[in-house]
Amino acid sequence: MSQTITVKIKLLSTKEQASILKNMSKEYISTINSLVSEMVAEKKSTKKTTKDVPANLPSAVKNQVIKDAKSVFQKAKKSKYTAVSVLKKPVCIWNNQNYSFDFTHISMPIMIDGKTTKTPIRALLVDKDNRNFDLLKHKLGTLRITQKSGKWIAQISVTIPTVERTGLKVMGVDLGLKVPAVAVTGDDKVRFFGNGRQNKYVRRMFKSKRKKLGKLKKLNAIRNLDDKEQRWMKDQDHKISRAIVDFAKENKISVIRLEQLANIRQTARTSRKNEKNLHTWSFYRLSQFIEYKANLVGIKVEYVNPAYTSQTCPKCSARNKAQDRKYKCECGFEKHRDLVGAMNIRYAPVIDGNSQSA
Repeated sequence: MSQTITVKIKLLSTKEQASILKNMSKEYISTINSLVSEMVAEKKSTKKTTKDVPANLPSAVKNQVIKDAKSVFQKAKKSKYTAVSVLKKPVCIWNNQNYSFDFTHISMPIMIDGKTTKTPIRALLVDKDNRNFDLLKHKLGTLRITQKSGKWIAQISVTIPTVERTGLKVMGVDLGLKVPAVAVTGDDKVRFFGNGRQNKYVRRMFKSKRKKLGKLKKLNAIRNLDDKEQRWMKDQDHKISRAIVDFAKENKISVIRLEQLANIRQTARTSRKNEKNLHTWSFYRLSQFIEYKANLVGIKVEYVNPAYTSQTCPKCSARNKAQDRKYKCECGFEKHRDLVGAMNIRYAPVIDGNSQSA
């Protein structure tokens, strides 16, 4: 078994290299759109080779252009040409045979003065716990370079072998705002993750700064602040998901169960003052981080029906609404509200029906 994930690396290109990457990325997208337009007009896939494509791109990149154009055309063909994608975001892609990475530079063929030259570009791989260093020791796939907020980013796909854990130990995880996550194992070991109050405070701080910058009409500063907030939120999701998976490993868990999050914004428990946070926090991203980190260590992730998980008593199955953060039942059962959710998620029906017994 294996899993493919994407590792992002910041490029420290020179001005000349940045200019070349910008031109190549624009050429890459415009060439794809041109080829797709030709194929749609002829209602058949192109038979062109790299020699027939007049773009100012290396042969290896032209070959990738043709593959991507064919892929876009096939999607248009399936829709009977009612939906033909027009790519807009500049990007450039190399397959794993045409670039190399030595943890300090990414070397790839680029166009310099009309000639293809394999050029090393400095790469910054910052990772406090060496996670990305370890990932990039595995089999590398395609290299995708794009620009974000004025900075060039390299995205490398990495295929990692995984080994599925044996056993039937199941852990339920409940996601929320006041308590970002709470987990409970089959033998009732409990762990709370994250700090909802701190998250809310930091979000208010960003909002206040945006308001002040808005009055001063500093649009670029607002965009930079938005990027900073998104990076902070993503970092929180990484930390929480890593802690959850580490807790699962410590307790020899083979399956983690999460709520199916399709309707979380309609069903999540929150007050009106928390509604803004609810609609801007990425529950989906956190669940995806948990899933891919769990898969890397051989732990399966299952999604369950979230109906009544926070209202059902785990002891007698009666339904009660929690008061503030406490859940009480007439049978005498009493726990933290989010812990009740995690306990019920552990036993709830799995969406696809392919579940292991808890």
